[in-house]
Amino acid sequence: MDQSDGRNGAASANASAMARGFRLSSELIAGVLVGAVIGWGFDRLLSTSPWGLIVFFLLGFVAGVINVMRAAGVASSGTPDRS
Repeated sequence: MDQSDGRNGAASANASAMARGFRLSSELIAGVLVGAVIGWGFDRLLSTSPWGLIVFFLLGFVAGVINVMRAAGVASSGTPDRS
């Protein structure tokens, strides 16, 4: 057995974990940013500053957390199993 195989396996596992981490963090950041942009748009449209931004920022955060939980496999996707 060659020791370079062990190092290559560990490196690929490390790269895979890094890619998963980037995906999960981007899910959370995207949810927060989309919520903030929608809230800012409502505030500009309806002159309700800062309430739209606050409400949609929080909703975006919650949506981001739920998306991270789904992507990580902690929460179900909400579709029932047809067993």
